[in-house]
Amino acid sequence: MNRINADLLVIGAGSGGLSVASGAAQMGARVVLLERGEMGGDCLNYGCVPSKALIASAARARQVATAAEFGVNVSGVEIDYARVKDRVAEVIATIAPHDSQARFESLGVTVIREEGRFVSDREVLAGDHHITARRIVIATGSRPLVPHIPGLEDTPYLTNETLFALRDRPEHLLIIGGGPIGLEMAQAHVRLGSRVTVLETAHALGKEDRDAAALVLDSLRAEGVDIHEYTSATRVGGTTGAIWVETNTDHRFECSHLLIAAGRKPNTEALDLAKAGIDFDKTGIAVDGGLRTSNRRVYAIGDVTGGMQFTHVAGYHAGIIIRSALFGLPAKTRSDHIPRATYTDPELAQIGLTEEDAKHQYADRLEVVKFAYSGNDRATATGKTDGWIKIMVVKGRPVGVTIVGADAGEIINLWALVLANGYKISHLAGMVSPYPTVGEISKRVAGNYFAPRLFDNKMVKYVVRAVQTLLP
Repeated sequence: MNRINADLLVIGAGSGGLSVASGAAQMGARVVLLERGEMGGDCLNYGCVPSKALIASAARARQVATAAEFGVNVSGVEIDYARVKDRVAEVIATIAPHDSQARFESLGVTVIREEGRFVSDREVLAGDHHITARRIVIATGSRPLVPHIPGLEDTPYLTNETLFALRDRPEHLLIIGGGPIGLEMAQAHVRLGSRVTVLETAHALGKEDRDAAALVLDSLRAEGVDIHEYTSATRVGGTTGAIWVETNTDHRFECSHLLIAAGRKPNTEALDLAKAGIDFDKTGIAVDGGLRTSNRRVYAIGDVTGGMQFTHVAGYHAGIIIRSALFGLPAKTRSDHIPRATYTDPELAQIGLTEEDAKHQYADRLEVVKFAYSGNDRATATGKTDGWIKIMVVKGRPVGVTIVGADAGEIINLWALVLANGYKISHLAGMVSPYPTVGEISKRVAGNYFAPRLFDNKMVKYVVRAVQTLLP
């Protein structure tokens, strides 16, 4: 048995774990990093990176299909699905060195490619390694949640962990799950030439602003995605190329491929958490505001905590850990400044409270202001006029922002800065935005907030008239 003493042990080499390990090592801590699978975790290998690469290829196909609307006639176009997947693999390979074992070892991290399990409150076994650490960070992430559906265990199905290895384009892809992952993959595949059906047990994009979600769903349906809300699978069967799905609506769907996109499940089973005195349940590991578990030596970050399951949240958590575990400084998480985005076309981005939640919390103190993409000259020039930005404001400060439309995931960055720092709408009104840009909608919606205060204000008009009589 190889015995190792460390200042910090990180279990899981996904985005959060890698951020903690690299930061701690470069600051002089003795760091051990465990990873049982691929370096880079789900995001690099099965999630964010491959999905956005696939979406990019699908977007090119859509541009070609709609080129005639811009006066460009294209003929003889053929989609090579296998080549699309080759490009997805190339994108992963390009990014992979940044997350590689070699890079982290060059930073001074001891990387062990084994599964870890606790044997005490500060000891972990990984293969033939016995590691004792002053502090331990659990960053094991999550995996696809596979619901219990009669017949599923005997039916071939895909998840995000297997979809990107598929070489032949599905003739008819049926997706169980109408959340961001399901709908992103639905639109991408219909653009790449597949028939696509989506089954969702409740509202599709049910966590999002209802009006914004409706705009996205209308766009997907217009492109040919067959979306069935309040529809759940009750039984499945068949073989690849001939799969059937029975539902609570008594409708039987037939498809060539089945994709499960019904949520995520935290990776906790292999850790033997009870031996370390760590509280957890099926939703994840319980942590306090500083991400510390019931074992004061152990922290948990990212998806495994069961909270907001985004790569950037894991990165944010990593910063909290560096401050707390390495420097012993107080650090607490917050969520009101965390943005999220769904990369459909149009994109949907949200930060802070939705309108519904803001009304519930602030009642008549809330002001809601909108600005439509159709009023933006760049959106008009590029033919991307579907969508709007909506801000929820209380006493001059935004408490939530919803954007649905082109580049929403990019534009929300500005509002992440605003909410993180408690800026007022007046800060946005004073900004000069380059013309013509889609991002100008942020300044325009801020202008809409002030417009009635200036143009419908009798006192302002009285002062202006008075000043004009006094000026020479």
